[in-house]
Amino acid sequence: MRRTRPEFRRPVRRRWFPNVLWLTLCGFVVLVLIVFLTRESAKPASGSVLSKRTYRQDMTMESLNVTDEMLNPDSITRQLTDQMSLAKAYVVIAKESNNLQFAWELSAQIRNSQILLSNAALRRSPLTLGESNTAVREMAFLLFQAQQLHYDSATMIMRLKARIQELEEQTSSVTDKSSKYGQIAAEEVPKSLYCLGVRLTTEWFNLSMLQQKVSEKTQIGIKLKDNSLYHFCIFSDNIIATSVVVNSTALNSQNPDRIVFHLVTDEVNFAAMKAWFTMNSFRNVTVDVQKFEDFSWLNASYVPVLKQLQDSDTKNYYFSGNNDGGNTPIKFRNPKYLSMLNHLRFYIPEVFPALNKIIFLDDDVVVQKDLAGLFTVDLKGNVNGAVETCMETFHRYHKYLNYSHPLIRSHFDPDACGWAFGMNVFDLVEWRRRNVTGIYHYWQEKNVDRTLWKLGTLPPGLLTFYGLTEPLDPNWHVLGLGYTNVEPEVIENGAVLHFNGNLKPWLKIGMDKYKPFWEKYVDYSHPMLDQCNFR
Repeated sequence: MRRTRPEFRRPVRRRWFPNVLWLTLCGFVVLVLIVFLTRESAKPASGSVLSKRTYRQDMTMESLNVTDEMLNPDSITRQLTDQMSLAKAYVVIAKESNNLQFAWELSAQIRNSQILLSNAALRRSPLTLGESNTAVREMAFLLFQAQQLHYDSATMIMRLKARIQELEEQTSSVTDKSSKYGQIAAEEVPKSLYCLGVRLTTEWFNLSMLQQKVSEKTQIGIKLKDNSLYHFCIFSDNIIATSVVVNSTALNSQNPDRIVFHLVTDEVNFAAMKAWFTMNSFRNVTVDVQKFEDFSWLNASYVPVLKQLQDSDTKNYYFSGNNDGGNTPIKFRNPKYLSMLNHLRFYIPEVFPALNKIIFLDDDVVVQKDLAGLFTVDLKGNVNGAVETCMETFHRYHKYLNYSHPLIRSHFDPDACGWAFGMNVFDLVEWRRRNVTGIYHYWQEKNVDRTLWKLGTLPPGLLTFYGLTEPLDPNWHVLGLGYTNVEPEVIENGAVLHFNGNLKPWLKIGMDKYKPFWEKYVDYSHPMLDQCNFR
C-alpha cells in the first residue's frame, strides 16, 4: 500500500494535558519534601546530638577496643563479665556445699554469657542491650538465688579461708612425705651397685693374680709422695661414682700420667674398690686405694665425731629421731653425716702427711676440663680455694648457722659469703701451720648438743675455714645438677659439674637431662656392669 504524500496528510493534534499533570505532581512532591525538611530542622537539639552520638559510635565500631569497653562503667560487656566472675565464685561454694544442681545451673549460664562475649569479639562490636538482656536477667536471678542460699560475701570468705587452710595442710603433708620418700630413695643403694660390689669382692679374693698385680706396682709408692705431680683425693664407698670421677679427669687431662688419685673407702668396700681399679686402666693415671680403718690416729680420743657416735642421745637423734617427737626433718637425721668418709675432709693432712697441695673432689662430680691449672692458682696465704655460692642471699652464713647462739653471733659475720665443698684446692702446708684441724675439733665439740648447726659438713667447714678461704673462678665448679636447673652455657663452661642434691645421676630419680654428662664416662659394655644390669 502506497503512503500518502506529506502535503495531503491530516495534521496531528498535540496532547498538552498529560504534561501539565506531571508538572503538577512534581511540584507537589517538592513542596512535601520542603515541609518535611523544615519540620526536621525544628526538632530539639538533643535529637541532633543523639544522631551525632550514634554516628560516632558507628564510626568507632570498626575499631572496637576491648579494654576501653571493660573500663566503661555503662558497658554491658563489663556488667556481664562481673556477673560471670561472681558466678564462678558461687560455683565453687555451691560444690563445697554439695549443691550440685545449682552449681550446674550457674555453670550453664556462665557458658551462655561466654558465648555472647565471644560472638561480640568476633564481629568486633560491643554487646547491645537487646541481645544480652535475657542473659543479664537470668544471671542476676541466679545470683539472687545464691544470696538467698546464704552464699554471701562473709560466708564465702569464711569458707574460702577454711578451704585454703585445708589445702595448705594437705600441701604440707604431701611435701613432708615427698621429702621423706625422696630422702629414702637417695639413701638406698641401687641393686646394680650392690651387685657390682659383691662380684668385685669375690673376684678380688678368688683371683690371686689381682693382688699380685698390685704388689708388683713398686713405683706407685714413689708417685704417692711426689709433690711435683697432680694429687687428687676422693673419700667414698661408691665404686661406680668414684670411677666416673677418675675416668672423666683422665680423659680431659693433657698429662694423665702426672695425675695421682688417692681413694679412701671403708673396709666393706675396700676389696671391691681395689679390684675395680686394678682391673681397669685410666690412661696411665695412678690410683691408690686405702681404707680409713687402717689409720691408727683415727680414734675416739682424737676425733670428736667418733666420740659422738658413742653417745646414746646422738645415736637416737641420727638413727631414729625419737628424742624430739619426730619434729626434726628427716634430712637432719641422716646417719651419713656421722660417717667418717664424710668427715675425713677435715683430716687431709693426717691422711696424706707427705703432700703439700691436693685437690679434694666429691664422688658426685664429673670433670670435663683439664684441672692442671688449679695447682698454679695463688691462694694468697689461705688454706682453702673454693667457689663462692653467695650470688643469692640464702647462701650467706646466716642460712647455715644459728645466730641466736652468742658463740656464733660474736665470731662470724652473718652476711659472710658461703662457699661449696665438692671441688676444693687445699694448701696443706698452711693447713698444718694454722692448725685448721684443731679449729674443726673446737667447733665440733661445741656443737655436741647441735645448737650451733644441725646439718652436714658444710656448716663446720664454714666455721673452720672462716677467713682462710680464697674465692675461685665460678667456672671451676658448677653446682646444682642434682636438685635444680642450670643454664646450658654455665654447664658448657664448667670445669667440674657437681650433682649435689638427692637426684644423683646413678639413681632412677636423677634428672634425665643431666644424666648424659655423667653416663658418657661409664662403660656400660663392661662385663661386670652388664652382669649387674646397669642402665
